[in-house]
Amino acid sequence: MTAEHGADPQHVPSHIDHDAPVFVISVAAQLAGMHPQTLRTYDRMGLVVPRRTAKRGRRYSRRDVARLRLVQRLSQDEGVNLEGIRRVLVMQDEIDELRTRVNDLTQLLHLVRSAPPGSRVFTADPAGGVQMGGADRPWRAPRAIGSR
Repeated sequence: MTAEHGADPQHVPSHIDHDAPVFVISVAAQLAGMHPQTLRTYDRMGLVVPRRTAKRGRRYSRRDVARLRLVQRLSQDEGVNLEGIRRVLVMQDEIDELRTRVNDLTQLLHLVRSAPPGSRVFTADPAGGVQMGGADRPWRAPRAIGSR
């Protein structure tokens, strides 16, 4: 799509779920300001791996497009080689995972601190998941917490 058709290649609609695989390769390439062949190369290298349809077509999410833009910026503007970019992306994924775990633990700590004395109940399901709280305030621990 071009600007005269209402699509701004620098703007991804905000009402789409970040992880919904909605963009075909040509649209994702345009949104990221890249050639579709570059996206195929990055997929083969494991830098940005889109989901696949039943017929093996690539489908990119908003998160994938943002990652493509980061790869392009690191490569073109910062002069980082592809191995360096791969390392940056691995570290970014680790940071994102740690942020999620911190948020989960913060929620758990808030629940523990706000519960009246003696009202906390911990249970475990057969799969090793942990639940805290009574029937009126159940809280399900993420698998990362429940399984470690």
